[in-house]
Amino acid sequence: MAQARRVPTRQRVRRALLLVSFLLLPATLYYFSPAIILQAASEGVINGSLLVFGLMSVASLVAGRAWCGWLCPAGGLQECAAAVNDRITSRRINWVKWAVWVPWVGGIVALAVSAGGYSRVEPLYQLETGVTMALPLAEGGPPWFFIYYVVVALFLGAALLLGRRPGCHTVCWMAPFMILGRKLRNAVRWPALRLAADPALCRDCEACTRNCPMSLDVHAMVQRGDLEDGECILCGTCVDGCPSSALRLTFGAGR
Repeated sequence: MAQARRVPTRQRVRRALLLVSFLLLPATLYYFSPAIILQAASEGVINGSLLVFGLMSVASLVAGRAWCGWLCPAGGLQECAAAVNDRITSRRINWVKWAVWVPWVGGIVALAVSAGGYSRVEPLYQLETGVTMALPLAEGGPPWFFIYYVVVALFLGAALLLGRRPGCHTVCWMAPFMILGRKLRNAVRWPALRLAADPALCRDCEACTRNCPMSLDVHAMVQRGDLEDGECILCGTCVDGCPSSALRLTFGAGR
């Protein structure tokens, strides 16, 4: 019987972190909520989820979209679904998340302006306990159990139907913050976590492309000497699956 392929230690750790993050989602969902941000903005309040998105944007200046690859609960859910449908997701749907994100951010700005600007910071706005589904919630708070199942159905359903991490390419309201942060980092080229490659070592086996959870043509990126892509989540799957060690994760100022 053929010996099962051993999963590299880094990928086992990464998958474990993603799984734990997903299992914690009932407790942490509030901090990723796009809807509460709108309600809080209408009252001039900077709430917990807005603070989290701000921290993600700042972190992306040095870590790109590593959050998506290592800690995102929806990412963990979608990678579990790859056991059912591991089909490559078309890049033609990448524009969808911007069609979601731009009017949403516009709504936040409009509501904050109508409220006279942000006047206070309340990390636990409408969440007295700090844990999403723990009681008591603030009076008139949202039905978190219902929201949780809608989020799970949205990301899981898309993954089962379309393949590898389609929610990251379409409905994710967090990814654009990190993509824009990465673009700023690339413009100024300060040190950051990034992929690097030695094309001379490449055997053209295309294992990197086959294994990429974001459906990127990593092999083509290696050949042209440009490993930057807004959809790259710096998960290291291509690095750990390369039989010739042509790829690596590194920290530096290069592009």
